Amino acid sequence: MQHKFQGLGVAMVTPFSANGSVDYDGLTSLTEHLINGGVDYLVVQGTTGESATMNLKEKQDVLEHVKKINAGRKPIVFGHGGNNTAALVEGFKNFDWNGVDAILSASPYYNKPTQEGIYQHYKALNEATPRPIILYNVPGRTSSNITASTTLRMANDFENIIAVKEASGDLGQISQILKSCPADFTVLSGDDPLVVPHIAVGGHGVISVIGNALPKTFSTMTHQALNGDYENARQLHLRLLVGIDMLFAEGNPGGIKAALKARGICGDTVRLPLVNISSELYNKIEAEFQGLD
Repeated sequence: MQHKFQGLGVAMVTPFSANGSVDYDGLTSLTEHLINGGVDYLVVQGTTGESATMNLKEKQDVLEHVKKINAGRKPIVFGHGGNNTAALVEGFKNFDWNGVDAILSASPYYNKPTQEGIYQHYKALNEATPRPIILYNVPGRTSSNITASTTLRMANDFENIIAVKEASGDLGQISQILKSCPADFTVLSGDDPLVVPHIAVGGHGVISVIGNALPKTFSTMTHQALNGDYENARQLHLRLLVGIDMLFAEGNPGGIKAALKARGICGDTVRLPLVNISSELYNKIEAEFQGLD
């Protein structure tokens, strides 16, 4: 079955000027870079976009700018997550859904809800939005895991919940979801180093960080795997592993913003409490990514 968000989605960074304001020229450059690089869809205001440091108006303005530059060329997924369910639901009420194809919503962080709490949280979101929802399981940031059984419960109970971005790093858990999920439910990798293994067990693609800098290369690898060409996909997978590790060595999105700066796409400014990566790591990333697109 064809899955709408199959392939390569990119969790876009938010470029900032040196004074910390949103750099809309950089955002234009990044958007065109991704579309021309062959990504399958754009993800705006995920955690890689530093959404935790942005106010509501900034988030909406960034989304509107990407929509304008995209001009309908690629589907757009908007990140809308948090640990205050009522506030998230309230935020949907006056939201402009034009040009937004789905919502990516991370499981609540810090509160550490039970599995029933996670289920009820997404049930409330499901009832509040007219757009499809992509679950986002990222235990490393939320300190709680959405178990395979809870993901499957939601996939079966809510038609509006169409996919999960799995960043648990647990291929056993991912395999359990793939074994029992509805045929039209999409299972995406949230871990760049696991894309080829994820697809090998039946996964449908990735929402990627490294894809910001290398959309052509990462799209090629992802689609090779989806098409069963594991020999060539494996070669690219192994070629990229060192670079991926470098991007996360001093935190995300500091590493990927450094790669984008080195490639002349946009600047590398991040907002506190994040800081720029070390010059030593920057030089390593610049050298590692040479010759890749």
